[in-house]
Amino acid sequence: MKKYHYAVIALCAVAIAVVLLVFLGRDAHDAAGADAAPRPALTVSVELPRADMLPVRLAANGDIAAWQEAVIGSDMPDLRLREVRVNVGDTVRAGEVLAVFDEDPVNVSVAQAEAALSEAEALAGEARENAERARSLEKTSALSRQAILQYQTAEQSAKARVQAAAARLAAERLRLTRTRVRAPDSGVISSRNATVGAVAGLGGELFRMVRQGRLEWRAELISSELGRVAVGTPVTLTLPDGQTVAGRVRALAPTVNAASRAGLVYVDLPDGGKGPARPGMFARGTFDLGERLALTVPLQAVVMREAFHYIFVLDENTRARQVKVTTGRRADDRVEIMEGLESAAQVIVTGAGFLNDGDMVRVESATSGHETS
Repeated sequence: MKKYHYAVIALCAVAIAVVLLVFLGRDAHDAAGADAAPRPALTVSVELPRADMLPVRLAANGDIAAWQEAVIGSDMPDLRLREVRVNVGDTVRAGEVLAVFDEDPVNVSVAQAEAALSEAEALAGEARENAERARSLEKTSALSRQAILQYQTAEQSAKARVQAAAARLAAERLRLTRTRVRAPDSGVISSRNATVGAVAGLGGELFRMVRQGRLEWRAELISSELGRVAVGTPVTLTLPDGQTVAGRVRALAPTVNAASRAGLVYVDLPDGGKGPARPGMFARGTFDLGERLALTVPLQAVVMREAFHYIFVLDENTRARQVKVTTGRRADDRVEIMEGLESAAQVIVTGAGFLNDGDMVRVESATSGHETS
């Protein structure tokens, strides 16, 4: 009986050993097969870097201001404003009447000056006749030389009084024309201090005007950037609300601020004051400096990790190798690679964001030629 039990136990042990050997052999075979043929992590597409002409731009910040601002003041003291014809934002023409002062006091002064001139002319006529009679009697010795000289002097004094009276009349008439305040140039009224009924003092400001409605953008560039910009360079401004305005460089400041080491670039905004730009706005702009050849790759091929830019390239074993690069300009869906990439490298495009360094990949399609545009 004991021999029977021992035989059963031995048979069970042999069966267990056989089963273990079978399973261990299968696992070893599977492991060997896996090492021999690793599976790709992802199916990707590759592309060679491309040489493209990309625009060269220089960014800057600055304020928008009036090209020139005219201050329109009063030179008619002690006169009351009778009428104000314009408001802030109005577009005016050169010579247009903006305000009118009370003319009555000046009209009285003009009438007094006219009367004084008439009186001076009458007295001058009498003095002229007396001097002519005295000169006609000079040879007869009826008048002394001293008396004749007195008549001639009286004639000259009368002429001088006529001239003085005429000058006073011209001055009063000029004051009369100045009771109408006129625009010195075409432009847009930017501020108004004139109030109907107020008495303006001499030199008091009535209006401010943006001459010809012209605006300019005053960009600040550091010393090393000033040499890259020239008169006539196109500029695109981005306003606070997102709208864009085109401009062109008119002039560069001849000096640089000693504290900030920055110089001003004056950019004309030729919209006649009718566009979205307003004086006092802060704007960001870009100077268009032309185009330059660049090595580019699709934007989706660039992966950002830990604040650095990377690209995955395909090696000879169809594995993805991570390469650190320095990016530059962008145009549409392409980005410039300034450092870290060879022009013959096969760049992984689709799926780059899901790869790790050394991953096996399957190539879906490849660009075999180096394109230049």
